[in-house]
This record gives sequence, structure tokens and C-alpha cells, in this order.
Amino acid sequence: MTTAFDLVVRGGTVVTDTDTVRCDVGVRDGRIAELGGDLGPAAREIDAAGLLVMPGGIDAHCHIDQRSSSGLTTADDFFTGGVSAACGGTTTIVPFAAQHRGQSLRAVVAAYHERARARAFIDYGFHLIVSDPTETVLREELPGLVAAGCPSLKVYMTYDALKLNDRQLLAVFEAAQRHRAIVLVHAENSDVVAWKTDQLLAAGQTEPRYHPASRPAVAEGEATNRAIALAELAGAAVFIVHVSCREALVPITEARARGARVWAETCPQYLLLAAADMDRPGFEMAKFVCSPPLRSTADQAALWEALASGTLDLVASDHAPYRLQDPQGKLAHGADAPFTKIPNGMPGLELRLPLLFSEGVGKGRLTANQFVALTASNPARVYGMFPRKGTIAVGSDADLVVWDPNREAVVTHAALHDAMDYTPFEGARVKGWPVTTVSRGDVVWDGQTVRGDAGRGRFVHRRPLAR
Repeated sequence: MTTAFDLVVRGGTVVTDTDTVRCDVGVRDGRIAELGGDLGPAAREIDAAGLLVMPGGIDAHCHIDQRSSSGLTTADDFFTGGVSAACGGTTTIVPFAAQHRGQSLRAVVAAYHERARARAFIDYGFHLIVSDPTETVLREELPGLVAAGCPSLKVYMTYDALKLNDRQLLAVFEAAQRHRAIVLVHAENSDVVAWKTDQLLAAGQTEPRYHPASRPAVAEGEATNRAIALAELAGAAVFIVHVSCREALVPITEARARGARVWAETCPQYLLLAAADMDRPGFEMAKFVCSPPLRSTADQAALWEALASGTLDLVASDHAPYRLQDPQGKLAHGADAPFTKIPNGMPGLELRLPLLFSEGVGKGRLTANQFVALTASNPARVYGMFPRKGTIAVGSDADLVVWDPNREAVVTHAALHDAMDYTPFEGARVKGWPVTTVSRGDVVWDGQTVRGDAGRGRFVHRRPLAR
């Protein structure tokens, strides 16, 4: 019998950011070929009766095979990170090509392409990290990189090896505006952080539990306001990453109300964990060291409200995989190191979708359509991939996740697929889990087995912003 499709997902409830409908999804040559009822025969079929069928997730903020300014490299590469993402329902990632001072940005991107080409398991793009915005970088290298499919760049307002001053920020914003790129900003006031850190260290308060106190919410709020103001002055589009507190939400809300081109995200750790969770024995506290730091339960509530209202546009993992018991990870300076010496970041790539679905959709904070918008459609739109990615429509890439909204699980790191040795969400109870993940028409995770080889992932050439 001749088959009409390579794959048909039958009998599921298809959920996009705008619609919910019961229909089959027919796939041919890696793309969605038809949507409807009683589609013809296929070489492979997936029974999705009683399940949800959603666009594969897009994690637009994760650190993969990235060397830090201190010389440490993240534990996950493009294969282990891609496998972990796929097992959690994510089919596209946008990590960073990180420039360190003195480096050519063009050469940095070429090196990251080389690493990804051989190892990528799912599709990927790159944000450019700009820590050395020389005239050569901004006028000679950036235009070609944007034209080559990397129309987004990240800057830092903190960390001595990465931070830019206001004049440098304005130069980056102006260049980005000229070439229709969006600028991602890590917004924390570096001088406030340094002042508070000196106070804590002088008082002998060096344990990891004091890390949140060293990076107060006012530092994030002030820097967010300043980043938005500078971007508006230069006419640039700005994206505030990993928003953690109410103080940062205020300038974002005000800027959006006056029509500024401002987007923002948060992460599962800021929605589900709080500074009080760092009250652990000894070096266990290091699991929760990230920047911005964990905040209060009141901040959590404000972030959930901002997601529901549309003030925050997406949820990313900020997956920063530094192993706990590893001298190339959190133990880089020993178990008794002060909080200033502990590598910042925590893993979350695989759990991003299950945690958000369980705590958001499952608890009535979000609709299923909002969940799709926050995890797939909005990142595709903001970062120039829609409708190739981020939706279920004829002609779109067949990136799908079949979701069991009733499957319950208890999070254990042993069941995850990254290269880490812990998860900060150990023991969390989750309802709703991906049972099948399809990447460009290929079943890469069937709920039990990872299917596919290193190098199957492809670079996604993203479009610049519209004027």
C-alpha cells in the first residue's frame, strides 16, 4: 500500500498559541503536510488519543559547550544538551557564541559552528555574546553575522570580565538598531553588587547562602530601567533576560505601556525556587547559586502574574550546567570557597516544560495556549523563526511534542539525560510529561529510548527584526 505520509500523529488534541482542535497531523519530508481528520496511511503512526500535541519547545536561553571568562566549560555539549532538551519536549535551542575580550566575534562564531556541526542532536541557533564591542566588531563583523542568521546579541551589565559601561552599551544598541538585531541584556548594577559583596565578605558572611544578599533586587531593577532607557535613546529593541523580581517588572511594564520595543523572560528557578531553598548543609547550598539570585515567594507570585498578563514573553531555562562535585564545575575553588568563587548557574533544560506545565497549566495559572506561547511560539516570533518553528501549521517544520497532561512523576536526576550530577528540582512532584518528541519528522524520544545520532541537528538561519 502506498503511504501518503512519512508520519501521522493521530487522534490528539492539537494546541497552538491561538487554537485548540482535535485533528491528525500528517508529516512529509520533515514538514507538516496536512492537518485534518482521518488522514491517509503513513509509514509510521503515533496514537495520540487522549493526549495533547503541541509545537516542540524552543529554549532561547541556554549555555551549551560554552567556555566562561574564568576558563571553565559547561558540562553539556550540543549532543548531551540536545538529548536532554528533546527528552523534555524541546526541539530547538538558541545557546550563545561567547566572545571574550580581545577575540574576533566572527572567529568565535565560526568556532561554535564547528563544535555544533558534529555534535548537535536537535536544531539550534546562536546568540552572540559581545564583551568587547570594538569598532571592528560592531562595524565590520556584526553586519555579516546578522546576515548569516544570528540577529541577536547579548551584553552584560555585571561580571568584571564581561560588563560594558553605558557608553559601550549605547554603541552596541546603536549598531544593533542599524542592522535590525535585538539586544539581550543581563541587567544587574555591577557597582551595587560589588558594594554589597564587600560588606558581606568584611562581615565574614562568605557561605553560599549569602549570595542572594550580594545581588539585591534594587540592583536588578535599576539596571533594567537603565538598559531600557539607553535602548530607547538609541532606537534599539531590547530583551531583558532572566527577570527574577518585582523591581525589574516595573520598568518593563512601564516601557511596554508606552510602546517601547521591550521583551522579557523569566526562568523556572525564579518561579519555583526561593532564597530560603538555599538553607542546606555545607556545599549543598552551591546548587542554588545563580545570577540574578533566587528571590522571595512574593517575587514568585509577581512573576506568575506577569506571565499570565503577557508582561513577560517567554520562559527559558538559562541552563548553565556546572557539575556540583567537579573541580571543573562548582568545586572549582574548593568546598570552602566564598560565594564569590562559586560558578553561577543551574541546570534546567530538560525540566523547563514539565515544570511550567505542571505549575502553570496544572494549577490554573496559565492556559495550555499560553503555555505554548511562552515556550515555543513567542521565542520563535521574537527571534525570527516563526512560522518555520514554534507552531503547528502546514509548511512548518514537523517539530512536535506529544504530551500526557495526566502523567505524574517525581523529579530525580537519575531519570534525566544531561551531563550533570544534580538537579535543583530533585523531589519535585510534576503532573504532565512529554511522551514523544518529534524533530523535523523524526521521532527522537519515544518516552523510553533516545533515537538519532550526534550531528542530526541543523543550524536555524533566523531573520532580523522588522523595522
